[in-house]
Amino acid sequence: MITQFRPKDLATWLAQAGAGAIVLDVREPSELHIASVKAEGFTLLTIPMGTVPLRLAELDPEQPIACLCHHGGRSMQVAQFLASRGYDNVANIAGGIHAWAAELDPGLATY
Repeated sequence: MITQFRPKDLATWLAQAGAGAIVLDVREPSELHIASVKAEGFTLLTIPMGTVPLRLAELDPEQPIACLCHHGGRSMQVAQFLASRGYDNVANIAGGIHAWAAELDPGLATY
């Protein structure tokens, strides 16, 4: 089962995840131009969902990874894909960038 948490709970997840935590933004480049998160206390990696299988070597199965997309659907699919490939510490950021704007960064553009 994939762990899910809301953006407002990111700090708690990061504290539990420990050093080396990654937020994996799986949105498309056009979406990243509209709104992107600031990497504060974590590493931000952007890999569009469709290229994750091809770029799997860029992800360390030992690192905690929280997946992010627009509303949480695509990121959940990526989290499930990673878990099926042996990534044990994978989570989904429920509500995606839209919830991130509402809960953590009201100045972030929504779409």
